[in-house]
Formats: sequence, C-alpha cells, structure tokens
Amino acid sequence: MRWLLLCHALCFSLLKASAHTVELNDMFGQIQSPGYPDSYPSDSEVTWNITVPEGFRIKLYFMHFNLESSYLCEYDYVKVETEDQVLATFCGRETTDTEQTPGQEVVLSPGSFMSITFRSDFSNEERFTGFDAHYMAVDVDECKEREDEELSCDHYCHNYIGGYYCSCRFGYILHTDNRTCRVECSDNLFTQRTGVITSPDYPNPYPKSSECFYTIELEEGFMISLQFEDIFDIEDHPEVPCPYDYIKIKVGENVWGPYCGEKAPEAISTQSHSVQILFRSDNSGENRGWRLSYRAAGNECSELQPPDQGKIEPLQAKYFFKDQVLVSCDTGYKVLKDDVEMDTFQIECLKDGTWSNKIPTCKMVDCGVPAELEHGLLTFSSRSNLTTYASEVTYSCQQPYYRLLHNVSGVYTCSAQGIWTNEVLGRSLPTCIPECGLPKFSRTLMARIFNGRPVQTGTAPWIAMLSHLNEQPFCGGSLLGSRWVVTAAHCLHQSLDPKDSILRHEDLISPSDFKVIVGKHWRLRSDENEQRLRVKRVIPHPQYKPSTFENDVALLELLAGPTLNHFVMPICLPEEPPAEGAMVIVSGWGKQFLHRFPEMLMEALIPQHCSMCSVAYESLHSWTFSRKRAGLDMPKAPILFFFNFYLMNINFQSMIYGLQWLPPIPSLPPTTLPFPTPSPLPFTSRFIFDYLNIQKISLVYIE
Repeated sequence: MRWLLLCHALCFSLLKASAHTVELNDMFGQIQSPGYPDSYPSDSEVTWNITVPEGFRIKLYFMHFNLESSYLCEYDYVKVETEDQVLATFCGRETTDTEQTPGQEVVLSPGSFMSITFRSDFSNEERFTGFDAHYMAVDVDECKEREDEELSCDHYCHNYIGGYYCSCRFGYILHTDNRTCRVECSDNLFTQRTGVITSPDYPNPYPKSSECFYTIELEEGFMISLQFEDIFDIEDHPEVPCPYDYIKIKVGENVWGPYCGEKAPEAISTQSHSVQILFRSDNSGENRGWRLSYRAAGNECSELQPPDQGKIEPLQAKYFFKDQVLVSCDTGYKVLKDDVEMDTFQIECLKDGTWSNKIPTCKMVDCGVPAELEHGLLTFSSRSNLTTYASEVTYSCQQPYYRLLHNVSGVYTCSAQGIWTNEVLGRSLPTCIPECGLPKFSRTLMARIFNGRPVQTGTAPWIAMLSHLNEQPFCGGSLLGSRWVVTAAHCLHQSLDPKDSILRHEDLISPSDFKVIVGKHWRLRSDENEQRLRVKRVIPHPQYKPSTFENDVALLELLAGPTLNHFVMPICLPEEPPAEGAMVIVSGWGKQFLHRFPEMLMEALIPQHCSMCSVAYESLHSWTFSRKRAGLDMPKAPILFFFNFYLMNINFQSMIYGLQWLPPIPSLPPTTLPFPTPSPLPFTSRFIFDYLNIQKISLVYIE
C-alpha cells in the first residue's frame, strides 16, 4: 500500500512540485535547506550551482544535517556533483549501512564547479529541519596534480594562489605551451676530424618538443663516416614508422633515415666532407636518446725519414691528408730550412697525397764570435777558435789595471740556444773594474817636515787636476773608479754674496768650462803621461753649506774614463777608518812658503787625530765625530780621509775636515758602485757623499 501511495505521490509531484536553480559565483558562501532552521517543505527541489575562478576548487562542509531517512536515500536527499560526476549523496540523521550523512566529511570538487541539489518527497511528517552548509574556494596545487598521468611541468613547478607556472633547468628553454622544457640545439658545428655527437642530456632522457641540427663541416678532401653506439633509444610506434621522434642524416640530396626505436643504424659512409644531422622530439616520452662518433679520412702521403741528428713527431706508420709532422733536432742542433735556422719545422700531408715541404736538415748550433769586453781579453779553448755548440771561451781583464768584478769565472759556453752563457752571469758579459790603490812605483823617501817634499812620479797615480780651459789649474781631486772624480764643492761654483750664501744651480760652473787632467806631475808643464778628460756633470753634496763649508764635497762624472796605466789609477775606498794617530799621506799642489805654488806635486806624512777634529769643529753642530753622540743606530761604513794643506811662511799646516759618520740621505735611492771597493757596497752620488763628507779636497791616500 505504501509503494502505491509513493508512486501516486511521485507522479503527482511531477506535475505540481516546483523546482528552481540558484547560481553562486562568490569565493565563499552559505547554503541552507528551504525554511531552515524550521522544517523544510514537502515536494521541494532546489539546485545551487557554485562556480569559482580557474585555479581554484570548491570545499563544501555541513554544520547541521537532519533529513528523512530512507533506503539508499530514495525519499529526501542532498546530492553533490560536478558536470559529469556525482561526488556524494546524503540523507537521514546518522550514517547507516544504506544511507550516509556528511558528518564531519569535507567534499572537494576536482575543478572550479560544484552543483548541490536538495530534494524532498511528498511528506515530512516528523518535521525534519534540513541542513546548513558552507562552501569556500580553495587553491589547487597544480604542482602535485597529474594531468594525463604526467606532471604539469617538465622540470620545475611553482604553485601560487589561483594558478601555477613552470620553469626549466639551466640550458633549457620553456616551450610555448608553458609546460614543456626544450633545448636550443639548432646551431651545432663540428670542424674537427674526429668527434662524438649525442642527443641532449644523453644518456638521460632527451628533452621534449625540440629540434636539433648538427653540422659536420670539414675541408674538402675528407670523407666522413658515422657509427652509432649500441645504446639507441628513440620513441617509436608499432605500426607507423617514426611518427613522434626521429633522427635523419642528410648529405646533399642523399638522406639516411628517419631512424627511431631501440636498434641502432648500421655504420654510414657518407663519402662527403659535409654532413647534416636532424633530431626531432615531440612533447611526450622518456627515452634515453642516442650517441654517434664520426671520423674523417683522406689520401695517404708517403713515408717519412727523420733527418740526421733529428726526429719527427708524431712518428706513425702511415700519414693521411691533413696529418701534421713536427721536425726538430737533437740538443745542440738547429733545423735549417732555406738557409734559415729555427727550433722546429712543420710539414703537412696535402689532399693530393704529397707533403707540403721536404724534410729539412739539422745543423750544429753556432754562437758566433763572442762580444768584445771593454778593458778585457778573449781566449778560445780550441786551437781552431770554434764557436759551435759546447765550445768554450774565457774572458779576462787587462792586467794589472783591471780585474773581473766579484772575481767571477770568465768561462762562457756555447749553449744549445746559440748563446754564450756563464754559470753565474748567464748571458750577461762580465765587467772589468779598475784596480785601485796599487801604484807600480814605491816611495823611497817620505817627508814628515813642513813644506813636504816632491812626490815621486807614479806613486800617486789617482791624483787629478781641475784646470780652466786656459790651462790654469784651480783645484785638485782623486779618481774613483774610471768615470768619477771627487773634489771640493767650493771649487765648482762662483763666488756667492755673503748675505745670501744659498747655492743655486745657476751658480755652478758649467761642465764645459773646465777639464780634468790625470797622470799629472808638473803643475804647469806638460807631462808625458797626462790625459785630458771632459766632464759630463757636476754633483755637489746635497747638504753642502757654502757659508760654513760644511759637507764641502762634490762629484764629477766624466764623459769618458781615462786609459789606466802606471801613472793613472783610481784610489780605493778603505774597509774601515784607521785607528787614532794613524799616519796618512797628504798630496797636492797647494801654496807653499810666501804663498807660492810648487812646480810639481808635493806630499807630506801626518798623523790623524779625531779628538782634535772634534774640538776644532765643536761649534759646527751638524758635524759629529761619535756615533753615540749622534744617536745613530746603523752599521759602520768606511770613509775616505781628505786633506787640504797650505804652506804658509815656513810652517806646514794640515787640517782634517771630514772624519765622521753620517746617516744616509733618503731622497736619493741606492744603485751600484761604479768603482772598485774592498767589498760590494751600494752606490749613488749620495753614497759617496755619505762616506766622503768633507770641506776641501786635493788628494786621498792611506798608508
């Protein structure tokens, strides 16, 4: 009877029941049964269509649910569905075997649309209160969703609220579908004679949606052959040949392929020097790709024989077009080609099977005639004066006036590079430096009386005379090395105004206004052994004070040095100052009795006393005779002793002006000493001034 009434009611409801649809487009909202919270009416049907933007889905949950119970929800129910799928059907008050209530369950739509339908039958006798539901739009994490069983993005997926985007690994480009990652591989050029070409990312799966072009371009005359390796994996189809991915080989009008599948093609001999390879992939698949090697060969050239005393590299049984050979010689030999010597020579196999040049010969290295040494001599080790590889020559200096600097060996050997070399100096020539302080002639008599006595000829060969161009002498000095003369600074400038005694450059005598004469004995008469020298520049002491004669010392640099002989030799720098009371020789052409000048060079023997100098110069605070008083903490250095003497009335007066230790002048950098010393010392004009700090000068010599 119940079923008859139900059928009658359903038929009647089709005619009378009203149904309507509600469209919802908000991101969230509330849905309630008609009449809620009161009981819902009979014969009612309402549909809510919820639509949210793409990139979102809909979340639905119920806060209250009270519907009539029925087997499989035949009477009253709430149905949740999408366009083509029923997500859930709810009815009753609690879940049973035949009916389901939502409870705490959340219903999620797969996309951006959800439809909710409420339906009640002809009776609601128990006055059920219906339902109260809420919905909201929630973001879809496309990066975790799968589309056609593949990830949304090829490489990297980035989710954001309402959508997502894809990016690719380094070296890849995002395809226009904004999902697939492809590579730019359309411009691959190979110009080597051998090489290997692979699909991108081999042996990993090659990228999708890509077209790769590879070109092998060699010089005409080569023939290229291709060989695929065993691993060959390109997507194929069981019925249609290579519809998706494939590789093609093209040479002119000839085409090999397309190739795909898992079987590698056979070796291909293209008979050409130019080959194009095309590889294409679609937007799907996970295949490993391919790898091939190529090799080019040409005509064979004739066999080669290395030259005598030489070799060829690489040494091969056969040589082909474009093979190159380097010809070199054994140590001590040079490659000789067209009268030109060289270290190596390269020849090449041409496409017609001939060599670009003949094999050159090997010639023993010749260092040539060694360079001349100033003031030196050269001796060959062989009677025939050989200058070829491993030959030896020996440099020596003109004795007894010169010696080799630092006493190095003068032996030079002809090296394999064709250069004369020394074990210590390398390519540099040795240096002959003047011997100093060793006169050939010895004194037989020395005066210790006033007025002194004439100097024996040749016993003071370092003495130098400064003379005007009119032959009038005006000062003396001492030869240092071969190009320097030390003298008094006051000799080299014009008279100064006592009120303004500052020395300026324009006050100095021009180097062209005077000359230096060495080998001199007579003051005015010409000497058989004298040499006249031109001056290059005048260098007064930087701290010279004309008003007090402090630091009265200067250097003269000569344009050219003198020729050393028994009568012209430089003076030495002492290793250390002599002890208190040591005897020193003072020489010069100073005035004698009645202020008369002597006709010849005079000398006298006197003791030196630093204590007397200290008392005599106590008023000159810039002069110190004790390192302790000066507050200096520096190594002691040798100085020379300079003396000026005058013969006035009948008394011989001598004054020591320059015995002291001075700090270096920082404004002048050190260089190399240009004259011999007992031990190596740095040198500049500053160096000489530091060690030769005087007021007046005519001669230096220590016995």
